[in-house]
Amino acid sequence: MKGLSGTVGADQQRWRLYGFGLSHAGRRLVGYAGRVWSALALLRRRSPERVIIAPQDLRTADPTEASDIYAGYFSLAGQSIDCRGRSPFEAEAASESWKRALASFTWLRHLGAADSALARANARALVDDFLVARLDRRGVAASPDIVARRMLAFLSQSPLVLEGADHAFYRRFMRALARGVRQLGGRIHGDLEGENLLLALIALAMAGLCLDNLGRLQRRVTRQLGEELARQILPDGGHISRNPQVVVTLLAELLPLRQVYAARGISPPPQLLGAIDRMMPMLRMFREGEGSLALFNGMGPTQADLIATLLAYDDTRSRAIRHAPHSGYERLASADLLLIADVGPPPPPAYARRAHAGCLSFEFSAGRSRMIVNCGASRAGSTIPSLAARSTAAHSTVTIGNISSCQFAGAQTGASPLARFDRWLGRLLGAPIIGGVENVEVKRGTPDAPVQTLGGAHDGYRKRLGLIHQRRLRLDGDRGLLDGEDAFIAVEDPPGGLSAVVRFHLHPLVRTGFAGDGQRVLLLLPDGQAWSFESEYGQVAIEESVFLSGPDGARRAEQIAVRVDPSEVRLLRWRFSRLETRFDPAVR
Repeated sequence: MKGLSGTVGADQQRWRLYGFGLSHAGRRLVGYAGRVWSALALLRRRSPERVIIAPQDLRTADPTEASDIYAGYFSLAGQSIDCRGRSPFEAEAASESWKRALASFTWLRHLGAADSALARANARALVDDFLVARLDRRGVAASPDIVARRMLAFLSQSPLVLEGADHAFYRRFMRALARGVRQLGGRIHGDLEGENLLLALIALAMAGLCLDNLGRLQRRVTRQLGEELARQILPDGGHISRNPQVVVTLLAELLPLRQVYAARGISPPPQLLGAIDRMMPMLRMFREGEGSLALFNGMGPTQADLIATLLAYDDTRSRAIRHAPHSGYERLASADLLLIADVGPPPPPAYARRAHAGCLSFEFSAGRSRMIVNCGASRAGSTIPSLAARSTAAHSTVTIGNISSCQFAGAQTGASPLARFDRWLGRLLGAPIIGGVENVEVKRGTPDAPVQTLGGAHDGYRKRLGLIHQRRLRLDGDRGLLDGEDAFIAVEDPPGGLSAVVRFHLHPLVRTGFAGDGQRVLLLLPDGQAWSFESEYGQVAIEESVFLSGPDGARRAEQIAVRVDPSEVRLLRWRFSRLETRFDPAVR
């Protein structure tokens, strides 16, 4: 294991944080200059005067939501508000996330689905309230990601809001689109990065194709979009952030953009077509047996209807890839058993604001029943702190010494002025991962063998605790077995009194209980399957957990926790076994 070395120390982490902060400040300065330059350049051009084509919105729309919106009920970001006859833009927001969702106008699609004169008039009145108050020029409504989403919503729903509109509203609407172009045009050369940069470029490319008088912008942005897709979409189809949700978000916007390029008879950047072709198999890789996406690195609730729509656009009907070395994931499938594992280091700090410390964690399902999961990402407005959801303890892997395998900026301890400054700076920068796991070794067995094997090791605890965590997994679908080994390899003298906890977070629908000997855990799955868990050593306990990514919010769940002393137990073997006995899932 000598290859697992080089984890940065505390001082190096501090300088890495400062370096990232300086580069962030530099990008902000460049961004301010870019905004001034872009505004001056766009002032010299003719503003768009009409919408040439309206792109498709692939997200599912619910016409019943139109009735709620007409009645003044706005359910956004998991929270509902009764506006009581007032404009929603005057109502007290339930949360910052609710306010952002309102300003994005993605909810206009529900009014479009109603396809009635009343829905059209309501949509136009709500858009007009927003524009007359000039809310798009300040606050959260002016943040680049919200501007990009609002532009895409306005373009896709332009037939809804413009049909029957008077000339004054038409001009306000077109000026708002032109203002959005100016707002985003000044940000794509400086401080935007990652998913937000791609969304801004997609929105600008869509505006260049859908509006008149923006041909020059369209050509320039098309070139930049291709370059950024080549930079952010990895060769195996994953996003550089390692977040499955970003793959879903980008596909939902790139597919309509590809359609609009074709409808206008303009060649899209080749990187766009290549990115879509690579991302489709990657999306399938993350799919569990019942269709949800595995909960790694910021993935939240699965939008099942959107996933189905995206996969319907997969022209090649690709298969799920099993080996994604660039993104750091492995997929093991044997008979009806499926295991998806995180075997990659964290992404670069600029893309790690939502990344989790879940190296060597896995999710496991039998048929259409999910069994072992990670806790997932905190929903907007959740009472679970984001850093708690991102910690190693929230994942089905090993925690040593009650610390995470990665360090988050903003989570530093200490009362000194320097420590307080580090916490402030880290939170200002979005709490990216700045240390911990740097090297991961992976060894995969033959992908098509009946029995699937996977081995991995990471150095996240090496510098602080002198230990390397090594995990081996063996999946045998014919016999209904998942065998695992967790090894604790000392490369230095570890501190005394350490405790290692091997955690297996269970899906909320899994019921548990101890067998008669108290050493074996029985697991009852929602489809009637019965499984057992046993460990060679350690204290096995069933403890509380939380499943953060349910469609209706966080749910109470359980976890199996095995505690050992890594100085005494260097190798811990455990097993999940399917039992021949089945039970009636209707009997609770």
